[in-house]
Amino acid sequence: MAIFNNVMEIFKLLNKSNCRQCLEPTCLAFAGAVFKGQKSIEECPFLSADIVGQFKNTGHKAPDQRVSEVTERLKTEISALDLASKAAIVGGRFSEGRLIIKVLGKDVGIDSQGNFFSDIHANPRVAVPVLDYIVKASDKPLSGNWVPFRELPGGKPGNALFVKQSELRMKKVADTYPEFFEDLIRLFNGKAVEKHYQSDISLVLHPLPKVPLLICYWLPEDSIESDMHLFFDSTAEDHLSIESVFAVGTGLARMFEKIALRHGL
Repeated sequence: MAIFNNVMEIFKLLNKSNCRQCLEPTCLAFAGAVFKGQKSIEECPFLSADIVGQFKNTGHKAPDQRVSEVTERLKTEISALDLASKAAIVGGRFSEGRLIIKVLGKDVGIDSQGNFFSDIHANPRVAVPVLDYIVKASDKPLSGNWVPFRELPGGKPGNALFVKQSELRMKKVADTYPEFFEDLIRLFNGKAVEKHYQSDISLVLHPLPKVPLLICYWLPEDSIESDMHLFFDSTAEDHLSIESVFAVGTGLARMFEKIALRHGL
């Protein structure tokens, strides 16, 4: 039985016509309602019987339950790996029975059962991309070619949602909190780099060793609003599923919002 892990998986199945026959304003809104259990997948009139049959009996499990199920599946896959051999591939090291990698510049250890050992809090939504990375990461080197989410092989269908849940949320924080980028550098071992795409600020973070993230921010000027865009190395999907790439961007946005809240914004 198929289980939806995120809104993107549902959105990919839809024809993007925004026909409103499901009584939702857009296909994206319908996908979100299905994911939350507020709508059933068969309420889309354009899905084939095969797709409906595959997904309609998922039981509308809560997002946290889906995350838990995916985490357990990935832990099972981790248990079948030789972590010592995998260490070099994922850009980490093997020590005392654990594979250790840098997550936003901090050491995170994972044992053969997929358990986490770290000073940082690894909630389930953080754990999934990390475990997925260990399972999926290949020996392909980074290209050095930065691309937006929509230009990754599987990114286009979910790009609108990615922009809304990551780029726009990060931009709001940067607009209202002038020390935003200084905090990113200090807290997450970010690095200010040569300005890309004529941005005023360019900053590289490493959520995972082979999945760097370029944040470009354009300051407001005269009547022109500020802008922010995120870019991934073009090899991102060689090391992480598109769903986990999506989770990295949106997860960072939530984290940055929490930083802002701590500063009273």
